[in-house]
Amino acid sequence: MLNRRFLVLAAAVAAIAGCATSSTPVSVADTIAAQPQLSTLNGLVAKAGLTDTLKGTGPYTVFAPTNAAFAKVPAKTMDELAKDPAKLKAVLTYHVIPGKVMAADVKNGNSKTVNGANVALSKAGEFVTVEDALVQTADISATNGVVHVVDAVLIPPAR
Repeated sequence: MLNRRFLVLAAAVAAIAGCATSSTPVSVADTIAAQPQLSTLNGLVAKAGLTDTLKGTGPYTVFAPTNAAFAKVPAKTMDELAKDPAKLKAVLTYHVIPGKVMAADVKNGNSKTVNGANVALSKAGEFVTVEDALVQTADISATNGVVHVVDAVLIPPAR
């Protein structure tokens, strides 16, 4: 009786584990939403009205700042972004490059962002940076691009 219960329990655990590992590919927006360390970014993307865009065809490469990265931004700056949707959208789109750029494909130099400004991409060995932000987790694939988790929020130059 105990062996039978064990086998049933083992089969249930295996079935649940199988479900967890066979996830359906999702959009860049859904990929960001699924990462707990990107909850601040996810909320700001929604507030800026960019969720549908990041669920669109793409492809997009998103350099996604962590919650800890947003915590380092001065409160005054975060307040300004909260009050100015256009400025918030400009900051968020400064983290997005059209096309799908995997970490292995990064070339040292500038890339144009969805914002219209350039960001400096750099690769040294396995390390990838965008401006002063270091990619902490690279190549989180999505159906319409890729997400790279970074340790800093990028602020576009004033125009």
